[in-house]
Amino acid sequence: MNWDDIRVFLAVARQGSVRNAALKLKVNHSTVSRRITSFEESLNVRLFERMPQGYLLTSAGEDFLKTAINIEEEIASVDRRIIGRDDLMSGTIRITLPSALGTAFLIEELAEFCVLYPDIKLDINCSYELADMNKREADLAIRITSDPPENLIGRSVVSMAMSNYVSKELWQKICDENDPTSPAWLVKSNSAMHEEHIKNSIFPKAPIKHIISDPDNMIAAVKAGMGISPLGCHFADSEPDLMRLPPGKTELMCDLWLLIHRDLRHTLRVKTLMDFTAKAILKHKDMLQGKPNLKLGAAE
Repeated sequence: MNWDDIRVFLAVARQGSVRNAALKLKVNHSTVSRRITSFEESLNVRLFERMPQGYLLTSAGEDFLKTAINIEEEIASVDRRIIGRDDLMSGTIRITLPSALGTAFLIEELAEFCVLYPDIKLDINCSYELADMNKREADLAIRITSDPPENLIGRSVVSMAMSNYVSKELWQKICDENDPTSPAWLVKSNSAMHEEHIKNSIFPKAPIKHIISDPDNMIAAVKAGMGISPLGCHFADSEPDLMRLPPGKTELMCDLWLLIHRDLRHTLRVKTLMDFTAKAILKHKDMLQGKPNLKLGAAE
């Protein structure tokens, strides 16, 4: 039984379609379809029902899924243990980090790391999706969180700040209309944290009008004048079309963590990159904590 066939099977089972599985595996969808058909023929059993809404597991497929997950976990465990004994400053390191941090400064810092260690290849995934460290989807995760997973080890490097932001154009309109209920709030979710931000702002009576889950689209919406929103200072202070909502106060939110799987804690290249990244982040501590306060409405 070929591990690559099992890997393709797992991707289709989890994604529910050949096309989505192909995107996850970064291969052509026809390749995935062909591999699944060939795998079923080799086992002489039908693992999926081809339905208009996607690929659905048959009873045989559901049974095999349990076995496939066990095989995947065992292979990932062996892989981590082998890499964990590696003391060479060469090879590939997989990194996952939020897109906004990569754009803001980390990609430039990682470019310097590549100059210092030319035999190391970086596989960088700038995404807001959480990589599965158990499956070695990443060796080093840079995450903004207040509750890091217990199965990972690492360090909190810096606490990050947020503030309320508005487009300069919308702020001028608000000032001209002089209506404390005129703006709308944009939030990621109807959470108590956002309610507290709104309550303590200069527009406590303004309604929550839009919910936008993706941070990149959120900042685009604020720039477009759809409303005001609490945003990370590292994300919003660099946008020339935005300003902090007066009085421009910041509030510390989640910490920025560097996390690795405990099996990789003795891997020299991973430890070296972790130490390098921590120092790189601390060089930008003021920006991450919203200092100095350059985006106050009063300064406009």
